[in-house]
Amino acid sequence: MTQKKAFWGLALAGMVSVFFVFTWQELRFNYNFENFFQENDPDLEFYREYRATFENDNDYLLIALGRQPDIFDSLFLTHSRQLQQSIADLRGIDEVISLLNEEEALIGPFGVSFRQVLDWSSAENLEKSAQRLLEDDLWKGRLMDESARYLLLLVKNKQLISKEEGDRLYLRIKELLEASPITDHKVAGKIKAQGAFVSLLQDEFAFFFVLAILWVLLLLWFLYRVWWTVLLPLLIILTGIFWTIAFLSLTGGTLDVMLVMQPPILMVIGLSGMVHILSHYQGMIRKNIPKEKAISLVFRELTLPVFLTALTTALGFISLYFTDVYSLKWFGLYTGLGVLFMFFSLMSLLPVALYTFSSFDPGRQKGWSDGWESQMSKTYNWIFDRQGIISGIFVLISLIAGFFMSQVKTDGYILDSLPDDHPLMNDFQFFDDRFSGSKPLEIFIATGSDSLDLFDYQVLSEMEKLENFVRKNYQTENIVSPLTLIKSINKAKNRGNPNAFRLPSELAYEGMTRIRDQFIEKRDMGLWSEDFKSGRISGRMEDIGSYQGQRLHQNLQHFVSRNIDEQLLRVRITGTSYLIDKSHEQVTRNVFEGLGVAFLLVAIIVGLLYRSWRIAFLVLLPNVIPLLWIGGAMYLLGIDFKLSTSIVFAIAFGIAVDDSIHFMANLRFRMGSGKLLEEAMRKTFMTTGKAIVLTTAVLSSGFLILVFSDLEIPWFTGFLVSLSLFFALLADLFWLPVLLFSIRKLLNAKVIGPPRERQTRQK
Repeated sequence: MTQKKAFWGLALAGMVSVFFVFTWQELRFNYNFENFFQENDPDLEFYREYRATFENDNDYLLIALGRQPDIFDSLFLTHSRQLQQSIADLRGIDEVISLLNEEEALIGPFGVSFRQVLDWSSAENLEKSAQRLLEDDLWKGRLMDESARYLLLLVKNKQLISKEEGDRLYLRIKELLEASPITDHKVAGKIKAQGAFVSLLQDEFAFFFVLAILWVLLLLWFLYRVWWTVLLPLLIILTGIFWTIAFLSLTGGTLDVMLVMQPPILMVIGLSGMVHILSHYQGMIRKNIPKEKAISLVFRELTLPVFLTALTTALGFISLYFTDVYSLKWFGLYTGLGVLFMFFSLMSLLPVALYTFSSFDPGRQKGWSDGWESQMSKTYNWIFDRQGIISGIFVLISLIAGFFMSQVKTDGYILDSLPDDHPLMNDFQFFDDRFSGSKPLEIFIATGSDSLDLFDYQVLSEMEKLENFVRKNYQTENIVSPLTLIKSINKAKNRGNPNAFRLPSELAYEGMTRIRDQFIEKRDMGLWSEDFKSGRISGRMEDIGSYQGQRLHQNLQHFVSRNIDEQLLRVRITGTSYLIDKSHEQVTRNVFEGLGVAFLLVAIIVGLLYRSWRIAFLVLLPNVIPLLWIGGAMYLLGIDFKLSTSIVFAIAFGIAVDDSIHFMANLRFRMGSGKLLEEAMRKTFMTTGKAIVLTTAVLSSGFLILVFSDLEIPWFTGFLVSLSLFFALLADLFWLPVLLFSIRKLLNAKVIGPPRERQTRQK
């Protein structure tokens, strides 16, 4: 790297920066949990067709209005109705359902009449209404809680409402709630959650960006104590981050719960490469090598290793592209490209900084450096004398960790990313406890024959069996279906008797055909198609996690296959909740499949470097260690596989393999000058081993910044990646040399040549 080439690199970096400045697009934040669904999933395609026929299952807001000791107070109910009407009048609201506007039919000798479910026109009517509601299980847990302390307003907003429209609508609803005399209210739903989540994302992005900058400044000052080695490296790292974010916004990308981690991750990775180069340069200056020569030697020796580590790190992230999950795909791709942008920033700007500013004081920290060399020498001798024991320990621990890892279950929740004490979590938990849940439950039903429709008695009988099982299986009473209409008619024929809310006998059902048709015509409940051939069972359930949710879904499928006649009724579970539960398991599987691709690509890189697949295989073995050990640690710590933890394995592998690449590239460089493995190994361990310890400390401390996050995904990423980097350090320092010693003849032959050729080269 000559001074002329260094300034050409500066000019190129300047042109790239100018391009991104002039093409800068506004940075946008995004919250759409459907981005975590599996693309090309038949269940996702089916759900999209399903909601085109019926409705999107999560476009609603739950509002609970509370009063002590119960809701049966005329003033409270009047204020509640005023609030309901104000909300219903808002633009973007399709419907508001509550006990305040529900009517129930009564069928008598003179035809059909209707009465209000909750009538407070007089004290006597209110008392009668209260008594009926408390005796009727139809409403409890659905539109009021079991204790009658809370009244539920089910607010159905515009279908597939945009984030911006949803924010404006929720703001108006919030203003109405705050202006209402009713002070006890709880709210949960999509339009509230997405606004709160994006706000949290913006706060997290700003917080981590500032925190990462402070961490970089403190670490650089601690290591080098020279002003330009603090400010200029920070400027170089920020340049790489700017290029990455500018490229993301230019190509239409948005920051979500995944990409909000990108700046601190890139800062950590960029600083690691920076420290590796500066420490090597500092060591040469201490040996009194002239500045120009030291710069040239540093970049001649380290450009390839640093590029290979950047490439393998990028591959670790890009392996997430194979998950078929929109959010993970683009997080992996953009962050992988960001690592390469960071490498280009480092190599184009750092040489100019080294040529322009004065070099280190050779005497500075000399005692500290000598202490390092002494300790590394002792460690190397200890490893050399205990090779068999070291291999045995690593193999044994890995087998145990692998067994524990196989016991880790996959489990995730809809609001996994939020902290447990977040107000949004508390609101959703409230509805889980009081109103049979806030999580949508959707089941598609269709007739098994073209000659039947959903209101044929045989089909309704199968539907009743299915509904009874769904209630028991999912522990919810919050269910409506086409059968609900028939039960309501039967209840109406029995003067509103709650016990008559059931499917009547076949003979009695035949006698209500005319009334049934009138009810179907007048009441569009959104539960059946126009031709009556298909419909839905819709409800809500508690968010019990994807592990238990998947078990319940499997129970339903087993019940249907054994007990429901598919010639009469076809059944398929669907909806956003089902897709989320399914995604946690699929993401975990796909991340490990993507890791297989990353392993293969890294093996190719090492294989080409040493022209030996056997060497490539041995080099990859230590990089399996952190993955197995982190899996074992997850079991011991009670951490499950889910979206927020599965991605750690791809990130950890991409970064951890850097140590092995650094070590092997430096070893090959020294052996390429004619040194046998034994001598080259000691020199590599003393120099690159020290750099590995230092960069691991830098990377681990940098990732630990993420544990200050209020979001689960960054927290798990920070903690588990830091732990895996420590495991990778142990494997590369202690086991990799032992593995390489076991193939010393092959390594000497591949790099230096056969013994006769070595003698010729030495002469």
